[in-house]
Amino acid sequence: MTERLYLYDTTLRDGQQTQGVQFSTEEKCQIAGALDALGVDYIEGGWPGANPTDSKFFEQAPRTRARLTAFGMTKRAGMSAQNDDVLAAVMNARTASVCLVGKTHDFHVEKALGISLAENTDNIARSIAYLVAEGREALFDAEHFFDGYKANPAYATEAVRAAYDAGARWVVLCDTNGGTMPAEVERITRALIDAGIPGDRLGIHTHNDTENAVACTLAAVDAGVRQIQGTLNGLGERCGNANLTTLIPILKLKQPYAEAFETGVSDAALEGLTRTSRMLDEILNRVPAKQAGFVGPSAFAHKAGLHASAILKDPSTYEHIEPALVGNARIIPMSNQAGQSNLRRRLKSAGLEVPKGDPALAQILDEVKMREAEGYSYDTAQASFELLARRVLGQLPSYFEVKRYRVTVERRKNKYDRMVSLSEAVVVVKVDGEKRLSVSESMDETGSDRGPVNALAKALAKDLGQYSAMLEDMRLVDFKVRITQGGTEAVTRVIIDSEDGQGRRWSTVGVSANIVDASFSALLDAIRWKLIRDTGARVPDAGKGPSNGHT
Repeated sequence: MTERLYLYDTTLRDGQQTQGVQFSTEEKCQIAGALDALGVDYIEGGWPGANPTDSKFFEQAPRTRARLTAFGMTKRAGMSAQNDDVLAAVMNARTASVCLVGKTHDFHVEKALGISLAENTDNIARSIAYLVAEGREALFDAEHFFDGYKANPAYATEAVRAAYDAGARWVVLCDTNGGTMPAEVERITRALIDAGIPGDRLGIHTHNDTENAVACTLAAVDAGVRQIQGTLNGLGERCGNANLTTLIPILKLKQPYAEAFETGVSDAALEGLTRTSRMLDEILNRVPAKQAGFVGPSAFAHKAGLHASAILKDPSTYEHIEPALVGNARIIPMSNQAGQSNLRRRLKSAGLEVPKGDPALAQILDEVKMREAEGYSYDTAQASFELLARRVLGQLPSYFEVKRYRVTVERRKNKYDRMVSLSEAVVVVKVDGEKRLSVSESMDETGSDRGPVNALAKALAKDLGQYSAMLEDMRLVDFKVRITQGGTEAVTRVIIDSEDGQGRRWSTVGVSANIVDASFSALLDAIRWKLIRDTGARVPDAGKGPSNGHT
């Protein structure tokens, strides 16, 4: 028999308290839809009445299988729950579930609220009882519970018992400051259960200030709690909340949790976890954390030659799970540390079968090492490495040839007498034997200049004949520049991350003494890799030959 664990997501409320994060109503609706598809049980949408965005979200929220939950606080001292206008705004969201936060640490009650402990306990009990009387599922977030328990266990227990006795479906134990250690969480939670509050009525809400939020959450589950609160990608105030993109695969795939518990996340939904994680990064205009567990781009990357050789024989030698289970992929990076095992594995993942002992393998390795000595880096630029290998193997299609390009940046006053910049690019290409000239500016819909690389990308994709349509869903999502040598012989390395409408993300590299030329080389590689994927590399004129990165 397995027990049910309930997943409560607070990305839209607690996650929005991350520095620099502010969701629009439309973005909140998009995230809610993705969370529902993932299979969480509760989606905390925000605090109705606290700000216009949250109030509007509850008016426009999509229908979900998950229980949409409004967040607020217990009634204020000196008034009834029925007459508290702050609580009324939460109730007016008309969600089936309502979560109210209240203080359980005596220090905060007496110093922050300025009321007696008895008054605070009464506020908690009357607020929860009001929710239940109104037919709502009541949740109580016991703020500062673990610090409060360590300071005054009797009062912390009394406060949460007031919520439980008043009918709260879930009493959620909060490590609000994020400083409690996993062993303490387990000990205190067990003590609370021994005091008479059942584990199947308890939840856990942890913060990551000591990098222990996931560990503390699992410790609480070990102790007996059956609701888990967290956020996608660990968003949250200060150092973030418990990361659901880490917790969910642990609960689904790792023992003893996989045998002992079930969640609302199906195996098929788990395969969409990486895509959901990156969707959130995309909304936030952030680059995915490369070394994030399970979903990071480097979570299943194997650089060392010995590791890659073992991976070829049995992936479990250096992987704790199959990457596809969470929608991720295995990567064998190429660098000057690579051996032939690394190389063959990486080529195979790109669809290039090369037999062991083929002289081309040594030629590819020599080329990689020579180029890295010049400043290239194929460790992260997997797509550029694939193009290099295809050229050596005689499997690099020639879609078009760049004859020349020019880019200018002009600084001038606009009609509002403000200085603005405008980048313009001219690219001449040869496609299907015909020369074509394209001109494009980098101005976006807001009237802002997106820079010379953006202008080059628009001009290049503008008139490539049959290939232009394939590039419509491609866009640049990150741009990194590094000077690899100093002084008058400085060399610039540019790495570009690209993404398309199918959710594919790839990296390319360009190197030059000129930053624009390095950018253009990386851009060309990005476009060629995309065309290879969309055409299946079936085009005429594929063959070996020198490459300056501009064909």
